[in-house]
Amino acid sequence: MSRSVPFLSTGLPLSLVLLLLTACSHLNGTRLEPVLGADVNLVKLGDRVANVLITRSYPPLFPQQANQPILVTTLVNNDNLDDTSSFGRSFQNNVTAGFVRRGYAVREIKLRRDLLVETHRGEFMLTRELRELATREQAQAIVVGTYTMTNRVMYLSVRLVDPEERGIRSVYEDRLYLDANTLGMLGLRFDHRTTDAASEQVRPPSPSILNRILY
Repeated sequence: MSRSVPFLSTGLPLSLVLLLLTACSHLNGTRLEPVLGADVNLVKLGDRVANVLITRSYPPLFPQQANQPILVTTLVNNDNLDDTSSFGRSFQNNVTAGFVRRGYAVREIKLRRDLLVETHRGEFMLTRELRELATREQAQAIVVGTYTMTNRVMYLSVRLVDPEERGIRSVYEDRLYLDANTLGMLGLRFDHRTTDAASEQVRPPSPSILNRILY
């Protein structure tokens, strides 16, 4: 007589188990968020941003060049380029780690008012002070980025810029549904008062059932 597998005898399909193990922030803002939603993993996101900027860069970047570093700047609020946040400073570190992990020399630039990127006809421009700093550092590229918030949704744009030509070498753009922790880094909370019909279907950020089970 064959013996049944105790785990499967509970009637819980294996496919459901595998589904539960794939909790992901990409499911935030959908009807599956209460079950399979997850916090936005800034460590993984920063690593993905670095990988995209490197692999899509034209011309390509050169790794293991200590005398030609990558400058990674603090991300700023697209609605006010004089403003950053705990998120902007923290995510700078996450992106930096992604470059370092792939063998690139990196120097972080904590943006001051005189080093903030500027906008001109819808494009990013580097300030004169930032260009001069890149020249002194012999930087091969500068990472600049902005974020735009609307309720829970963040529109993230990170660009790899040539400090001499000021041309954009590669771009990473994403649309993220933020969790309560990441919203807190921006000094924000979920706004229940919304008149948008689609947004009304989105529940406030809260730990998913899977997170409550495992953690």
